[in-house]
Amino acid sequence: MRAALFLAVATFVACGSATPPPAPAPKPVAPAPVAKPEPLTGIWLGALKAGSAELRVQIRLDFATTPTSCVLDSLDQGAMGVPCTNVVASATEVSLEVPLVKGVFKAAIASDATTLNGTWSQAGRPELPLVLARQATALEAKKPSFDPALPAVDVEKLEVVLDEDLKKALTVQLAPKTGVGVTIGVVEHGVRKIFSYGDVKPDSVFEIGSITKTFTGLALAQMVEQKKVKLEEPVRALLPEGTVTAPASGSEVTLLDLAAQRSGLPRLPDNMKPADVTNPYADYDAKALYVFLANHGVATIDKPVFGYSNLGVGLLGQALADRAGTTYEALVHKQILAPLGMRDTVVKLTPALAKRFVAGHAAGNAPQRAWDFQALAGAGAIRSTAADMLTYLEAQLHPDKLTGKTAEAKTLPAAIAASHEVRGDVGGGMHIALNWFQIDDKGAYWHNGATGGFSSYAYFDPAKDYAVIVLFNRSIDDGTFADDLGKHVVQRLSGVAATSL
Repeated sequence: MRAALFLAVATFVACGSATPPPAPAPKPVAPAPVAKPEPLTGIWLGALKAGSAELRVQIRLDFATTPTSCVLDSLDQGAMGVPCTNVVASATEVSLEVPLVKGVFKAAIASDATTLNGTWSQAGRPELPLVLARQATALEAKKPSFDPALPAVDVEKLEVVLDEDLKKALTVQLAPKTGVGVTIGVVEHGVRKIFSYGDVKPDSVFEIGSITKTFTGLALAQMVEQKKVKLEEPVRALLPEGTVTAPASGSEVTLLDLAAQRSGLPRLPDNMKPADVTNPYADYDAKALYVFLANHGVATIDKPVFGYSNLGVGLLGQALADRAGTTYEALVHKQILAPLGMRDTVVKLTPALAKRFVAGHAAGNAPQRAWDFQALAGAGAIRSTAADMLTYLEAQLHPDKLTGKTAEAKTLPAAIAASHEVRGDVGGGMHIALNWFQIDDKGAYWHNGATGGFSSYAYFDPAKDYAVIVLFNRSIDDGTFADDLGKHVVQRLSGVAATSL
């Protein structure tokens, strides 16, 4: 819920520095069954194509290691060494998953073992053909370009600087009369600025995609502070009685495992069969989720490692709502939105907000319908405005300044602080808190999101006392513009060379 086409590896590369940290190193996974691995060991290169857009993909496989070593390089995005898992090969077929971008590659092996004729699928999108050919040597990533550094820009002067920096983008990504635009919100030392470019307004409503996951993590922290749940409590205990049985032996998935994304659950459930692929989560309800869990079980893997999972965080949101006896939207409203006064943040649009909800767009500015959620709402269902998201990010910067008389308002400061505590290693100079990613050398936090027609980027730095939100009504099919712009803004505030737009 992420540049070109559907791969979007760059979505999960940390921002906030002139050069992003490398993608996480491959993590151990259970040994994969292999019939004749030797012919597949090597470097494989191909390209995803959709219309005139093309994205080169390089996969490096080594079946001589245990477990199999597998990394994916998105050459045109500059994202290298993204770990692959669940590598399964026979004499005629191979498949693998890329959890970081929720992708799956499946291919038939040519008889001479020089090509892999396959397909790439991602996040409920239609499959794209992907043919990989064996290469003698690996290619290097396309080097990102940067605009020259300027002295650190004050938030009051940022819009003037961005007017200049975005001149080219205003003829491409933000071209007039396309319906596409971006709203940027920045707060620095308590001074807030919101401005828009293209065909949107400062108060427009957008889908925020996977930034929703940080709300789910905070809802968990709130309920822990209120002693309604425990971090180490099995998720099974929150679900309707009889939903899933306890593992016969060993440990089982806890709420913390879900929030730290180390549950071992797949990126999406295998019984997710959307009737409308342009709205892939709309008909996946709690009944379907519970059927999946009953079949899959809740046992943890022997050595849990980070693995990005919409299923896992969606399950967390549903489980918390089950414990509270309410819906995910009502839970988030009571625990977070009402205490913070976020009146323009919802799952289901009110008639008033629907008038300000902008249309989403996919590749080539093609109109894209909004996404609806049921059981997996905690993974990506929230819609919001830049102003409301700045309120949310200001609360992350200064939880100690929050006041309120309700029970939820009183526990919120401690819950926010707890949601920032590091819970696991992601790799590439990052750790994960309760769904917020922390950049180790900066102490800053970030998350991004994408749905079928929207993309977003959120960042806050407690030490420097500023936060940034970028809301864009086009998805990541034509590039990670929201991410790039978010990084650019942070870099301008910091006085370093800025990612070129």
